[in-house]
Amino acid sequence: MRICLLCILLLSAPGFAAADAPGPNVIVIFCDDLGYGDLGCFGHPTIRTPRLDQMAREGQRWTQFYAAASVCTPSRAGLQTGRYPVRSGMCGSGYRVLFPDSKGGLPPKEITIGKMLQANGYATHAVGKWHLGHLPQFLPTSHGYDTYFGIPYSNDMDTAKDVPPWKEQFADPKSAYWNVPLMRGEKIVERPADQTTITDRYTQETIKHIRANRDRPFFIYLAHNLPHVPLFVSEPFEDVSRRGLYGDVIEEIDASTGRILDALREEGIAENTLVVFTSDNGPWHMYKVQGGSEGLLRDGKGSTWEGGMREPTVFWWPERIRPAVVMDIGSTLDLLPTIAAISGAKVPSDRTIDGVDLSGVLLRQKPSKRNDMIYYYGDEVFAVREGPYKAHYKTKTEFVGQKEPTAHDPPLLYNLEHDPSEKYNIASAHPEIVRQLTERKEAHEAGVKRVQNQLSLR
Repeated sequence: MRICLLCILLLSAPGFAAADAPGPNVIVIFCDDLGYGDLGCFGHPTIRTPRLDQMAREGQRWTQFYAAASVCTPSRAGLQTGRYPVRSGMCGSGYRVLFPDSKGGLPPKEITIGKMLQANGYATHAVGKWHLGHLPQFLPTSHGYDTYFGIPYSNDMDTAKDVPPWKEQFADPKSAYWNVPLMRGEKIVERPADQTTITDRYTQETIKHIRANRDRPFFIYLAHNLPHVPLFVSEPFEDVSRRGLYGDVIEEIDASTGRILDALREEGIAENTLVVFTSDNGPWHMYKVQGGSEGLLRDGKGSTWEGGMREPTVFWWPERIRPAVVMDIGSTLDLLPTIAAISGAKVPSDRTIDGVDLSGVLLRQKPSKRNDMIYYYGDEVFAVREGPYKAHYKTKTEFVGQKEPTAHDPPLLYNLEHDPSEKYNIASAHPEIVRQLTERKEAHEAGVKRVQNQLSLR
């Protein structure tokens, strides 16, 4: 009788699944160029995000959560594979992202979250921006996703002919200014894509998959093209935000997230679905008010300062995740092993996985297993964090005319828990910590096996 009671207690424990039981559903909502300070629950004073604020109250709001890189392509590679993008050749010092003329992409041997879960019986769907290769062998349908609907690269690429100068294009954006394709599977179904309705259509597609797969485990990767410039909103969200067009875009993404959570509740599967909301990198300062805000952090997209890689992040799983503000370190690198842990899928054992399993934090209020973060600029380590301390070996403020990075010897040192804005260099007072971080950097670099740079292939 005691043994049977123990079995019942174990089977009913949060996050525990029997070997033959279907795993929980997972949805990852991934924004593009969203700043740390762009949501109400992360401190923005004039952008209304009531649905995301509610999601944060009901789930876990992570205050020290990092993207794998500070620009689009390598950041997405890191999320999908749980590996620093240097290991897959998805970062470089010349080209830093893929373009419409690129011949490379995420190598077939890489195992994505989609491929991992597909092998575990999940329905897998990719919606939105991919940016890991637009040729057929690199698209989501070749990387473990049953379906794909979205734009294969950034929404400002592939400019159409005979359009106004770029400043005028972004001042009054029109879909016709860009020749961006909208794809279903491996086929182009609309060109140029009507970007005024793109957030709404991505939302509809996501809800369609939720309803169609309510009786089997599913994984949906929803990667919004926005708030990457050019900025577009559907008619109901025009001129609704005090923050202007950028705020309109964020408020539509907020409403989209609410519609998705509502659909989960309507189908009666909210308690069996983990939803993660985060972004690929920080705000694009070059576009001024059409870019977002890093809040109290320093710098933005393209840089290895905190504003380039620390992202507003929320985990939501009703009746499984206890509401909390989590101040431990986490990363998009950790999503693959975390999803494996809660779904019963196998983490690839034949390669280095840089991510760690965060399910103990989510489900059992344990400390995060992540204690460090490596900050890459292209394929070079610019900074290292361990515990509260971060050392910068090189810095570069992106998109403002700084052509070459500035080298620091000795490196700059900051205590991020005391000084998240990275204002006060404390290296001279803590040479022993500088040595420790330098040893961590050298050990990491020694363990990286370089592969062919996919971004430079033309």
